[in-house]
Amino acid sequence: MIEHDVIIAGGGPTGMMLAAELALADVDVAIVERRTSPDLVGSRAGGFHSRTIEVFDMRGIADRFLNEGQTAQIVRFNFVLLDMSDFPTRHPYGLALFQNRIERILADWIAELGVTVYRGLELTSFTQNDDSVDIDASDESSMRAKYLVGCDGARSTVRKIAGIEFAGSDATTSWILAEVETRDEPAWGMRQDAYGSQHAIAKGDGGHARIVLSEREPKYDDPSLAELSKALVDIYGTDFGVHDPVSLSRFNDMTRQAVSYRDRRVLLAGDAAHIHPPIGGQGLGIGVQDSVNLGWKLAQVIKGTSSETLLDTYHSERHPVAARVLKNTMAQSALRRTDDHTKALAEYVAGFLASDDTRKRVVAEMSGLGVHYNLDDGHPLLGRRMPDLDIVTAEGQARVFTLLHDARPVFINFGEPIDISPWNDRIVSIHATYDGAWELPEIGVVASPSAVLIRPDGYVAWVGEGNQAGLVEALTAWFGEPARS
Repeated sequence: MIEHDVIIAGGGPTGMMLAAELALADVDVAIVERRTSPDLVGSRAGGFHSRTIEVFDMRGIADRFLNEGQTAQIVRFNFVLLDMSDFPTRHPYGLALFQNRIERILADWIAELGVTVYRGLELTSFTQNDDSVDIDASDESSMRAKYLVGCDGARSTVRKIAGIEFAGSDATTSWILAEVETRDEPAWGMRQDAYGSQHAIAKGDGGHARIVLSEREPKYDDPSLAELSKALVDIYGTDFGVHDPVSLSRFNDMTRQAVSYRDRRVLLAGDAAHIHPPIGGQGLGIGVQDSVNLGWKLAQVIKGTSSETLLDTYHSERHPVAARVLKNTMAQSALRRTDDHTKALAEYVAGFLASDDTRKRVVAEMSGLGVHYNLDDGHPLLGRRMPDLDIVTAEGQARVFTLLHDARPVFINFGEPIDISPWNDRIVSIHATYDGAWELPEIGVVASPSAVLIRPDGYVAWVGEGNQAGLVEALTAWFGEPARS
């Protein structure tokens, strides 16, 4: 029997990011992936937003993506472009980069980290007990893990076997996504038809025509080349001589979310936990951020640093974030209808988005920079992302995000010395100075703290305001009991 501490079903961006987080924490992790090659056929998702770039920056790999993609300082809500160039982040932009290239970069990274990947294999069943999860694979082999995480997409086998309800609504429309060769020059650009459908034809990865066509009624199976041809003729009067498809697939506006992200030793992340219309380009990033939230918590539980109750915070923190994404994508889907009432509503919404306060709120939400975990009342930093400040330490100037490259918690003291030595075996503790303003997206400038406790996912778990009130409690709650002499 094959044994690992954690087995991840699914080797897409969410699964690979989770594997990397666990590997950084020296946890024995393996991925079970049905694809035989790390090379994804077709482009699929087209990029990710600012907070996901920050997440990669915190692990020291942001440049690998930035060097291959194209940045844009905008967020799009429906058809309204919202400027984010004034946002207080080192990365005030999103990145256009096709998913196949994103996955190639992640696959190379997890290979460097020594992650085991079982390719050409699928999870077929599992049972769990108080100590482990026993897994059956498609090659009739058996596996055992302390925890199983389903990162296996919208049709998640893990979620179905666990019996976790996937609540929400069925599709009302669908889109054909294709990458094909064409005989004739396509009509590059976007248009709408009487059904409110968006049609876009642009160059995909490798120079193929990347075609996205909305359909009048929802469909679920992958389309044929004949269906693509007919749809193009209906819209453009020609199919441009499409041939030799690289990939043909469908996606739809089904909107569902797992009622629980955890069933004892089985957890869900990414599309296995939530699906929504792909409007606004938020899906891939939300899955990556799920993994960064879950990874360090799962590692601490496996190592015995924290109790299993820490895993409950994964659901309580990430479920509301995805629920909000589901709502904004549903709203954008509704605004794309072309009846007169919806057109009027869309005009009003566009007017509201012209307001600076509304712009900042929507950009903060869609970029992920505004995520706020409800840890407690107090300083505005609490439960929000730590800004990537240029601080000065005893070793010289440093960026905060470089301190998080190893996915360890960080304690930064800006004032009088504070002793956290009982946690020195698990927390990086430094003294630093910083003379600039502390500014948060949407909120603006906030009071400078005297110290901050930063979780491995980059969110602030405790803020010092000239005293140590609540510090021991925060250290214990998030990073376990103090070591005994």
